[in-house]
Amino acid sequence: MIKTYRKIATISAEQFDGSDKQIKKYGIRPPYPQEIGTITDEEWRPLLPTKEGLMTCHVGDWVATGINGEHWPIADDIFKKTYVEVKEK
Repeated sequence: MIKTYRKIATISAEQFDGSDKQIKKYGIRPPYPQEIGTITDEEWRPLLPTKEGLMTCHVGDWVATGINGEHWPIADDIFKKTYVEVKEK
């Protein structure tokens, strides 16, 4: 019998803006070696190291952080459908 479940976990997440600060913070790197200035913004697909390997992380995606410090990208539309901000007390 198939049952329906929902997640109740709380996560930390930050929206990726493509800044050098976030690139350094999350260890994001380009998908292949390129000389600076030879790749356009449309071609640049940053890769985020995750437990499953490198995953594409677009500007506007959310970088979630798990309880063990692991990171994974979540597309903005999926993030907004799945998570609600927790208000601090």
